Amino acid sequence: MAGSAASSVRAPRPKKEPQPLVIPKNAAEEQRLKLERLMKNPDKTVPIPEKINEWAPRPPPEFVRDVMGSSAGAGSGEFHVYRHLRRREYQRQDFMDAMAEKQKMDAEFQERLQKNKIAAEEQTAKRRKKRSLKRRNYWLRRLSRSSRSQRKALIILKSIHPVTVKKRRKRRISPVLWWGDNDGAVGGSRQMCVSLA
Repeated sequence: MAGSAASSVRAPRPKKEPQPLVIPKNAAEEQRLKLERLMKNPDKTVPIPEKINEWAPRPPPEFVRDVMGSSAGAGSGEFHVYRHLRRREYQRQDFMDAMAEKQKMDAEFQERLQKNKIAAEEQTAKRRKKRSLKRRNYWLRRLSRSSRSQRKALIILKSIHPVTVKKRRKRRISPVLWWGDNDGAVGGSRQMCVSLA
């Protein structure tokens, strides 16, 4: 018995440090004090208030007990019953109208969001294409330089536009633009070729 009494004795609580009384002068200081108090013990759970549910009308009863009769000469208390039923019905209709309006506005917002997303994607694609063409033109200009830079430019161009970049080949142009001997014969000593990119 003595052993059980000794085991039931709790250890003394650690004494809390006395804290000075601080009166906040403004809202920011009050918020700072609350944060300091929360951060003293970070393991302690913080109560987060749940979202307040929107008001909704009561569901209709499964079994109606007080059915109004069709006889004339209703009692004096029937008017108040009717008045409450009418108020409840008006509230239900207002709630249904508000929900329909909310759903309509949500649908419009989602539609507008989708349009903005498509427009942003189109603009991004347009800018991406412009940057790609700029890069391509830069490397095409480098092709006209030394053979070493040409090889490097061709490798990079193929990685940028694998379909549009072809091997450079030479072909003759029409005899009118041909650079030949004085008589204009084909196959002269000096010949001009056009490069196709």
